[in-house]
Amino acid sequence: MTSFLFTLAATEPAGPNLVIRIAAILFVAANLAAFGFVISSGAADSDQNARGIWRKRLKHALIYEVLGLGAIFMVTPFYWMVSTSFKDRETAVSTVPEFMPKRATYTAPSASGSGEVEVRVIGTIRNEGDPRTVIPTSEIKFEADSSKGFTIHKETWDKAKEYKVEPNKLKRGEKINLSLQNFRQAWYSPEEGTRGRANFTRYFAVSIGTSVLATMGTLFTGALAAFAFARFEFFGKNALFYVILATMMVPGQVLLIPNFLILDQLGWLDTFYALTVPWLASVFTIFLMRQFFMTVPNDLWEAARIDGASHFRYLWQIIVPLCKPVFITAGIFNFLNNWNSLLWPLIVTSRPEMRTLMVGLQTFTEDAGTDFHLLMAASTMAILPIVILFFLMQRFFIEGIARSGLK
Repeated sequence: MTSFLFTLAATEPAGPNLVIRIAAILFVAANLAAFGFVISSGAADSDQNARGIWRKRLKHALIYEVLGLGAIFMVTPFYWMVSTSFKDRETAVSTVPEFMPKRATYTAPSASGSGEVEVRVIGTIRNEGDPRTVIPTSEIKFEADSSKGFTIHKETWDKAKEYKVEPNKLKRGEKINLSLQNFRQAWYSPEEGTRGRANFTRYFAVSIGTSVLATMGTLFTGALAAFAFARFEFFGKNALFYVILATMMVPGQVLLIPNFLILDQLGWLDTFYALTVPWLASVFTIFLMRQFFMTVPNDLWEAARIDGASHFRYLWQIIVPLCKPVFITAGIFNFLNNWNSLLWPLIVTSRPEMRTLMVGLQTFTEDAGTDFHLLMAASTMAILPIVILFFLMQRFFIEGIARSGLK
């Protein structure tokens, strides 16, 4: 059954949004507190070059001010995405920005006439004065349908529960919505379209599998190459290292056709090999690890050689445990690159079952159309694993960047 949510005109009161007002109050309060701290600190140290201390603290306060404003600009799009993922379609496409995750609600007299109930306005409106077809929200269910060979989750209800309501008897309101319904609907729908038999369950499985395999392979090959450039002495070592670094200047798009032809000759197109094997080595990872390995004292190698350790054993039992931060840093970089990859998986795969998350998300944008609340829910699901990974590993990430010599 095809149904359309009838969108009524939003009637919000004029004036700033509540969230904006609260943010403005907090911002002013924080600035006043910082200014008071600077003044009080300068007054307390008046006998110890108060003017210089006051200027230094004021400089720090201004730096934090600029960083705070930058953080607000960086966080606002992310907050808007998450907030929109909880809204309904009407609130998401409203011309009046709504920063809170709200959804529009409608109440109308019940079919029996005994009080009012929350309803969903369904159907199309041909004339402005026509009665609206509504259905009580308590009758709407989210059920699975496997009749077409693959599972589809969509809203269903008993058509006998529909009834007509005069437009002037509908009452519109809004309430905070933290329901996960948008996420459930985005996970399995839209229905057919270009997605075929695949859904986000399959997309996540493919992305996690290929990203983990490619990242582990990159760390292994990068460690071997970086150890050779950091500790071994051989003819042309520096020249070879500079040549390898120079390949970072070659745009990835230049290599698309040669790599595609190679995979075609190997018969690897539309397989996991195509999504993992070309990314089992990374020049940036080699450079990052080499810089880190060079900070390890040579005395450790001398002691290990006296104990009879080989180069391979010295690498994996001494260097790798000492250089854990750089492995985590390189792993995060490579995992992000593989997770966010769109162009390469789009070219080398054609079956829906082999699509990665980013390709599936791109396909979802074509199928969902103007359902921005579903698009934001799908985007939130795609970015959430990366955010969690970074917060869990940020200490090692920052340490690896600091000790590797990168600025």
